[in-house]
Amino acid sequence: MMSPEIIERLRRIGWRGDTLPAEGRQLARVVAQHRAGYELHDGEHLFGAQPAGHFLKRSLDPAERPAVGDFVEIEPGKPPHIVQVQPRRTVLSRAAAGERYERQIIATNIDYVLVLTGLDGDFNPARIERYLSLTEGSGAQPVVLLSKLDTREDAAELLAALRARLPQDTPIHAINGKDPASINVLLPYLQLGDSAVLVGSSGAGKSTLTNTLLGTERMATSAVRGHDSRGRHTTTYRALLQLPSGGCLIDTPGMRELKLTGEENLDLFADIEALAEQCRFADCGHGSEPGCAVQAALDSGDLSAERWRNFLKLRDEREEQATTLEAKLRRQRGGRPAAKPHANRHSRDRD
Repeated sequence: MMSPEIIERLRRIGWRGDTLPAEGRQLARVVAQHRAGYELHDGEHLFGAQPAGHFLKRSLDPAERPAVGDFVEIEPGKPPHIVQVQPRRTVLSRAAAGERYERQIIATNIDYVLVLTGLDGDFNPARIERYLSLTEGSGAQPVVLLSKLDTREDAAELLAALRARLPQDTPIHAINGKDPASINVLLPYLQLGDSAVLVGSSGAGKSTLTNTLLGTERMATSAVRGHDSRGRHTTTYRALLQLPSGGCLIDTPGMRELKLTGEENLDLFADIEALAEQCRFADCGHGSEPGCAVQAALDSGDLSAERWRNFLKLRDEREEQATTLEAKLRRQRGGRPAAKPHANRHSRDRD
């Protein structure tokens, strides 16, 4: 039976388990990863650690190595060594850049994915949909944040248009990241035991928001470029921070490339899938076929051409990534086949 003191200490780093590691091992959370090793926190102290030898094998899938947000078991030493990663309850990942298929973990054991977009030139609903598509399979709840509320007089109109485009159960908040009163709306997501990861483009205001949540200028900030509202990478690596509200926040560098993994369901576009099921023909290509419900919705304006194009783009990318993933798994299985990938049901006839 664990003591209340141990439970309270571990809750401060977002732990929700009920059993401790075996004697001789300690539980801690990965708060940062560097070339020289890892930074861990046990609820009281921040300290460095090295991975055990089995994590360094070239044949090991990178996704099996410790990642920011992981709860790990460590053995004492100078320095301590990470010997085991505890099972992850949620994982946010993307496909790594490059032709070779690899999955890159962004954060683990998170409850919320805070998708931050500036209401300046950074505002891009299609990119928000891409972030939400990546979030779908993570097990975490997406929350859309529109920052720089003070820069737009038409913020209410943009918010309404985005609300009409996204699923109704997706929280959307317009905030001024510099104003503590404005960000109080985020506190329900950042209570004791909660963990959230903050994602968004460079210049969206992630570091500014993080500083306001911390109540101190801990994260470096910089001005954005005037012509496109993009910024430099003031955050250069993922880092887990403990907030005064009791929750944990993982701040991330701006992401220039967000490749799907191939396992997304694209539930974000369930309305388009429902439309496709209303077409006269089951194999409708949604081009010039008679009785096409998708074309009818496009013609009436019930479905925007821009959203339809973004759906096609994400769907085709998912299919390509699924094929690449299957080829990799087939090689690992020695050529044995597996389940068929998603069927390619929709054409690209309409621009």
